[in-house]
Amino acid sequence: MNEPLAKSLSAKRESRYVDFKGSLDLEEPHSWCEIIKDIIAMANSGGGVILIGLDNRGQPTGFDPTAILDLDPAIVTDKIRKYTGIDFDDFEITKEEKGTRPIAALLVRAAAVPIVFTSPGTYRVADNKQKTAFSSGTVYFRHGAKSEPGTTDDIRRVIERQLDSIRESWVKGVRKVVQSPLGHEIIALAPGREVVETKSPQAIAIRLTDDPSAPAYRKVTPDDTYPYRQTEFVRQLNRKFSGRIKINSYDIQVVKQIYQVMDNPEFVYQPKFGSTQYSEAFAQWIVNEWQKDSDFFVTTRAEAYKRRH
Repeated sequence: MNEPLAKSLSAKRESRYVDFKGSLDLEEPHSWCEIIKDIIAMANSGGGVILIGLDNRGQPTGFDPTAILDLDPAIVTDKIRKYTGIDFDDFEITKEEKGTRPIAALLVRAAAVPIVFTSPGTYRVADNKQKTAFSSGTVYFRHGAKSEPGTTDDIRRVIERQLDSIRESWVKGVRKVVQSPLGHEIIALAPGREVVETKSPQAIAIRLTDDPSAPAYRKVTPDDTYPYRQTEFVRQLNRKFSGRIKINSYDIQVVKQIYQVMDNPEFVYQPKFGSTQYSEAFAQWIVNEWQKDSDFFVTTRAEAYKRRH
């Protein structure tokens, strides 16, 4: 269990990063608008967890979360696109327990850029009146236990999160240099210089190896080695399948869950403040598995359903 989820399950009250919902009936007109408002507010605020089946003190209500757990995440992404124009799918729906009672957890990761509502979230209430959960052109954030329109301070915090991420990356690079063992050399190449084979006596020698665990002598950037976010990754896979099969975001989520893909650095990269990115190697691995077993996705979905129940 990841740290944010563990903390949210032990929380006694709601906060910027934790939201409790005693129940959630997606057949009710207002439910989609309200849950999407909370998802987007959390994504804009750096991520968080929505726990469905807990009261405002964090205690189980007895709500049966089966319908939520069986919900295809692709449907949630479609609903989000309807109101934002964005394919935001950086979330997971998991089955958890509080005491002995099952609950549904919706883990929302941070959006790299604040998501703006492009269509109003309106629904009808008693006496045929209309209520608006959010308006077009608004940007929602978490303010304590509430999801509310953003302020200047909210935008400032988004910028600060991005700057902190950049600073952390720089500090890690500096630390590697400072902590280099005695006798080691740090070599910087001028712009345009490459590592080439030469017999020059002035050249610095390096050793070539076919050991896959050896560190690579190359510049690696996540955008080059992990070029796909989830929506782009699904499109890339469907192109590879050439119409022989069509998958969606939920298929990727269950593959990640069953095969513990998040632990494989060759397949995925998780920025601190952004959506998960996927490599071409992961895409090819999925294609290879499907070619070996045409029921690969059916079997994986079935296993994911079995684990949730």
